[in-house]
Amino acid sequence: MNKKTILTIFQITLTVGILAFLFRDAEKNRQMLAALSHATLGWIAAAIVVFGIVELSAIIRWQILLRVQGIRIGWGRLASLFMIGILFNPFMPGGTGGDVAKIFYLLKETPDKKPAALLAVLMDRLMGLFGLIVIAGTVIALRYQWLTQTPITATLLYTLLAIFGGSAGFILVSFAVTGFGLVHKLPARMPLRDQLVDLSIAYNQYGRAWGSSLVALLLCIPVHLGSFTLFYCVGKAFAESAHRASLLDFWGIMPIVNTITAVPISIGGTGIREGLFIKLLGGLCQIPEATAVTISLTGYAVLIFWSLIGGVIYLFYRPTEHARLGEMNREVNRLEHEIAEEAE
Repeated sequence: MNKKTILTIFQITLTVGILAFLFRDAEKNRQMLAALSHATLGWIAAAIVVFGIVELSAIIRWQILLRVQGIRIGWGRLASLFMIGILFNPFMPGGTGGDVAKIFYLLKETPDKKPAALLAVLMDRLMGLFGLIVIAGTVIALRYQWLTQTPITATLLYTLLAIFGGSAGFILVSFAVTGFGLVHKLPARMPLRDQLVDLSIAYNQYGRAWGSSLVALLLCIPVHLGSFTLFYCVGKAFAESAHRASLLDFWGIMPIVNTITAVPISIGGTGIREGLFIKLLGGLCQIPEATAVTISLTGYAVLIFWSLIGGVIYLFYRPTEHARLGEMNREVNRLEHEIAEEAE
């Protein structure tokens, strides 16, 4: 049994175990069903619309980054590729399956520009990370005292800051490697070496197109704030939370939830997300556990709704073939290594 299989079994077991623990109490289950039966459907519809705006902003950002690389794909076709990525995100550990799928099918669309296609997606991912650090850092600075008012919420915040610190360190290292011309001196067996080399190439290209890069970076604002607002809209649908948690409260909480659930320890963050909502909404907004879990699951259902639209597009997607995620990962990793080798 290989490491990947063992990890998958662990993720599935953990997810099932956490969900079983969360739903162990019959009375709380009845409370969740009651909350759902009295939910304000208009706010849930608003959440669906908000995430649609998030997707539109992300598609525009991706198109800008592709055009810097000289890749021109029609808006309809590009939206289809993006939605196929959305299909994979809610069901994969860490939410990285969507990026892999987007890269894989983009490579099929641009067989003569594979390196450029990969670099555009890598830069899209990096900008998303950088934008999240900046936006979340700003909100946390404004709400630091509020976020640290209980030991548990303070611990979760510090966990987020530790993850951000590691991510920021990686970004700084990648800039240093590029700025000081150290790309060719990296050890061949160094972890993430291929990604660092690929990013150094991307920095040079997108640095020259700074105007387009700046616009793409600014589009991170509606992408991230919209993803936070989605759960605020869901929260407003339930009477127990409608007047207890403000929009700014959700903007303070959601970076913690989204970042920790991105760590690949459960399937799509399921179970972990619900536990975080219990601790954060309960500790900071005094929202009952049953309502907090209902908000989490309903918000996740909105993501599933959009992923199912991506699934319909995937079924009719042509001319490229369908493929398993393992195959997608292998091809993307192979191309990353080839680009790094050619840069030597």
